[in-house]
Formats: sequence, structure tokens, C-alpha cells
Amino acid sequence: MSSTTTTAFIGIGSNLSDPAEHVRTAISEIDNVADTRLKRHSSLYWSAPMGPPDQPDYVNAVVEVQTSLDCLELLDHLQHLECTHGRARSQIRWGPRTLDLDILLFGAEILECDRLTIPHPGMIDRPFVMIPLAEIAPDLILPDGISVVDLARRMPTGAVARLPGP
Repeated sequence: MSSTTTTAFIGIGSNLSDPAEHVRTAISEIDNVADTRLKRHSSLYWSAPMGPPDQPDYVNAVVEVQTSLDCLELLDHLQHLECTHGRARSQIRWGPRTLDLDILLFGAEILECDRLTIPHPGMIDRPFVMIPLAEIAPDLILPDGISVVDLARRMPTGAVARLPGP
């Protein structure tokens, strides 16, 4: 890995075909992405679906990586991993999926383009992002100056449940 690296946080979610296994496997696979090293990962959490209610609950986690890739190169690798897990992009917003990988933060970068928005839009309102993110990066301050721990504390009680085990 080059000497110029960026810390990025990636949200992971799945609610189809053994979602916990998809999330665990994705954590390992992210560590194998070129020029990227896994630093930490959160526990796995159950959460209700955000989208249509007639779908299974999700399993979610957040990982921290160090990468020398730029954010769009990292996005390309993550979308390739989604495809290898059988992800089919549908017209249903927030519909069921075997694997969803989202770049939440990429250093202090703020970006909005047709393929990617960083920080991830809506992340501060999502317990399945903020609670695992606060677990692995309790001292993290978002680019707008808000503390991740403060945001996690504002999440509704019982919005997510930690899965037992590692």
C-alpha cells in the first residue's frame, strides 16, 4: 500500500440468503480488496428494513479500512463484491438484497457526483449505521463537526439488536 492512505468507513447490510453469513464473508473480502486493509469491524446487528415492510430484517455492520484507492476506485471494488454475492439491482428503493456495501465516510472528503455522495446521505438518521459506527470509532467526528457517539445516543432504543457471537 502506498504511503498516502485514507481512512474510510463502509456500511454492510444483507437481508437475503443467510444475511449474517453474507456480512461476515463481506468483511473478509473487503480486507482482500487491492490497496486496502481492514482495521476494525463492528459487531453484527439486526434491524428492521427501511424500505418496503414485506421483506426480511437486515443484518448490518460497519468496517473501518485504510486504503490508497480513491473513493470511486473503492466504490468499483465494493460493487464488484456485491455482484459476486448475487446482488441484483432493482427498481425498488431500499428493497431486499443479498449484499449492500456503502461508503459512509472517506477521510474528511465531501463529495457529490452521479455515482457517489460522501458522507453517505441519511447515515446520521440510521441506527443500523450510527450504532455500529460508534462501536468501532467512538472518537470520530463527522465532517460537519458532529460526534458519532452523540448521534448514536439519539437513536431510538431497540432500533437495532446486536447478534450474539463474534
